[in-house]
Amino acid sequence: MSMFVVGLTGGIGSGKTVASDRFEELGVKVVDADIASRVVVEIGKPALSSIEGEFGSDVISDDGSLNRAKLREIIFKDDEAKSWLESLLHPLIGQHILDEIASATSRYVILVSPLLFETTQFQMCNRTLLIDVPKDIQILRTAKRDKVPESQVEKIIASQMDRDQKISKADDVIVNDGEIGDLISKIDKIHQRYIELADG
Repeated sequence: MSMFVVGLTGGIGSGKTVASDRFEELGVKVVDADIASRVVVEIGKPALSSIEGEFGSDVISDDGSLNRAKLREIIFKDDEAKSWLESLLHPLIGQHILDEIASATSRYVILVSPLLFETTQFQMCNRTLLIDVPKDIQILRTAKRDKVPESQVEKIIASQMDRDQKISKADDVIVNDGEIGDLISKIDKIHQRYIELADG
C-alpha cells in the first residue's frame, strides 16, 4: 500500500511548527521540505559543486558550505539565475522528500512545506492541511517572535501566496487564532480523521 501523505502548510507566524511538532508527538513521521532543501546542498553533494560552477566561489562560505545569503542576493536580482537554481534543486528536493516518505513506518506522513501550493509538492499529497491565521494576528505574532518591525512582516506576507488562495486550495483548514492548547486539540482531532483516511 502506498503511503498516505498529508501536506501541511501555513504562512509565517501561523503556528505551522507547533502543528508539525504535535503530529510528531502523536507518532507521525514528519518530512520537512525546508530540511530537504538544505540536505541536497550539503558539503560533498553534487548540487553544491554545480552551484559553485554556475555562480563562482562567492557563494561558498569559508567552511565549504553554501553561503545562502549570498546566493539569495544573486537570485533575487536575476530571474534567469533563479530559474537555473530551481531547475537544479526542485527535482533533487522532490526525490529526497519521496525517499523520506518511502522510509516511513507511521500510519501516514506529514509533509511540511511553506511553499506547498507554490511548488508542485502538493502533488505528492493525498490531502492538504492549511494552518490559517487572521492577518493582524499573524503580523503581531511574527513581529514579536522575530523581534522585527511589523512593516517588515507585512512585506513577507505580501510576498507569499494570498491567504484566500491558500484557503481555496487546501482540503482542510485549521484556524489558529487562539491559544496553543486550542491548536493542539484541533490537531489531535484531525489526526484521528487522517488515521481513518489512511486506513480506509
